[in-house]
Parts: sequence; structure tokens; C-alpha cells
Amino acid sequence: MSHKRFQLIFGAVLLTATSVLASCSSSKAPDAPLSSAGGSSADSHPEWSQYTFTIGDNGGDGSEELSKVTGAFDDAPYKVKFARFDYGPPLVQATATGDIDLGYVGDVPPITGAAKQFGFKIVGVQRGADQTKAAENIIVPKGSPIQTLADLKGKKLAIPQGSSAHGLALLALKSVGLTPKDVELVYLSPAAGASAFNSGKVDAWSIWNPPSAIAVKDGARVIAKGVPPIDQVNNYYVATDKSLNDPNRRAALADLLTRVARIFNWAQLNPDQYAKAIAKETGVSLEDARTTVDSYPFKITQVLPEDVKAQQALSDAFFDAGEITKEVDITTITDNLLPVGFDSTKLT
Repeated sequence: MSHKRFQLIFGAVLLTATSVLASCSSSKAPDAPLSSAGGSSADSHPEWSQYTFTIGDNGGDGSEELSKVTGAFDDAPYKVKFARFDYGPPLVQATATGDIDLGYVGDVPPITGAAKQFGFKIVGVQRGADQTKAAENIIVPKGSPIQTLADLKGKKLAIPQGSSAHGLALLALKSVGLTPKDVELVYLSPAAGASAFNSGKVDAWSIWNPPSAIAVKDGARVIAKGVPPIDQVNNYYVATDKSLNDPNRRAALADLLTRVARIFNWAQLNPDQYAKAIAKETGVSLEDARTTVDSYPFKITQVLPEDVKAQQALSDAFFDAGEITKEVDITTITDNLLPVGFDSTKLT
């Protein structure tokens, strides 16, 4: 996996939003499957026409392209824009300040974000549908003598600081009786981590897909998966308090998240189209994008009590390791936006 390719995936944060999607018929596929599939129309909520919502796209997740293919926002009563981020922490920061209204991140960025500032809530879950498939892994290069997590003692482990991959590293080390002091944690952005991993400057890398899945396809080896009992298999949607605290905007935002859920349900049922969307947004090959799609099936649901419990355990692990200086009560940053029993696989 070349450094150039990773640069394409994980460029600098793009806070210049893309073109408005609502009422943009030129981007809609001729047979857009979701353009009239539920949701609230402009006729039923004319007051929503004043709103423009910005969705934080985490690293090129396919959501922007999929919204065009499906036409999911074509009849929305509000306008929609996208802003792309290279990973979770800056996306959470932008949510806290109200620069974006909704975005998805891994399990750690809401914790590290809440330890610094508030202004956002966790409002939904991207729930891993297969508990054996991980959205992120700890990997070692092809031919590495490292065989187990215990072998990481005294080695250099690259991680994007404050990310879900950072959380995986802490939990994985703890699972074999190691602490962060037993290894050399090397804090690197995803692009810098790719370069260090490929050049042999680090011994291992904790990272998510697509780079993890692609690296494994190219010969890297997984020594720890981000799956139970080490880690949870979830990502989370976060929303800004600026939208959540206004009743009208909140109702519109719930409609927005429901449409996002419908988009990704369609994507799960149409993996080839999903892969094409990821390839177009990130610049990876279609084959690599399909590898990414297949590596992490998911559905979108409410935040459940077991999710809060898992998040709290992760938050406590970060605090105990000295990675955050303030204890975070997960219940104070959870605000379900979806109705009880919501399951994206049941949407039509």
C-alpha cells in the first residue's frame, strides 16, 4: 500500500462543504431507489426549508456518493451539505462548535472530545452486524517476528491519537497484562502512520479500515481484532447541541439521520454500488473498496444500555492510562435521536 494512496484517503480536513444535495436532480441516478422511500416531504414540514444541515463525512465513507445514487435527500424539506474529515477527533470538535450537525466516528473520539469540551451528544450507533468482523485491527508487517500482543512489549506501536484505534490499542494491551508504558506508543496521523508502517519505522499499527483491510490483503498480519471480548464493534453518530436543543431543528435532524440510515441499509444490500462510492470518494481501487465493504457489515440503531456500558469502560480505561485528564460520564453525552426499536435493516 503506497503512501500516496493513503494520502488520497486521509488528506487534510476539508471544511469547505460540497454542493447542496437537496433538490439537486442532476446528481440523481435515473432510477434513484430512495427518492420517495419514506421520510418527511417539503409539503409536510414547510418550516424545515430554512435549514441547511452539514454532515461530517469521516474519511470518505461513501455517504456523499451514495446519497446521489439513491436520491435519498432529493425530496428533503431541508438542504444537505458534506464536509470531509480525515479521522474522528477533528470531526467531534467541529460538531461541538456547531460547524457540522451530524457525523459518525469511532468509539473513542466522543470520549476524548467530552474530556475537553461539550456541545455535542452521541445520538445513534453504527452497530457491527457480525461480531467476528472488525472495523479496525492491530497489524504487523509481512514477515514480522511479532506473533502475539505480548510480543509488543518494548516495540513501537503507531496509533492516531484520540481515535478508536487508540482505544483498541489500550484495551488490547490491557488484555495481556501490558500498559502503555510497556510499549512505545507513536502518535501519528493515518497518513503518517501508513508511511511509518510501510517503511518499517514502527513495529505495529493500530488502524481502521480501509487501510487495515488493504494492508492485510497486501501481506500484513492481524495480531488483534477490534472485536469482543477486547473491544466493541460499534461506531457512533454524534450531533451538535445547537441542533439538538432546538425542537424544530431536532425533529428535522432525526429525519436526516433516518435518511442516512436508509442510505446505508441500501448500501449493505448493494455492496458493489457501495464499493464504487467509497472508491470514488477515497481514490482507492474498486477491489480495495470492496474489501473494505465486506470487512465490516453494520446496521444503524439507537444507543442501547450495553453501548453506554462499553463506552464507559473505554472512557475509564483512557482515564486510568492518563490519556485524558477528566473522567467522562457517558450518560451525560448520550441523547438518542432515533425512536425506540429503530433498526435500519427494517427500513424500506
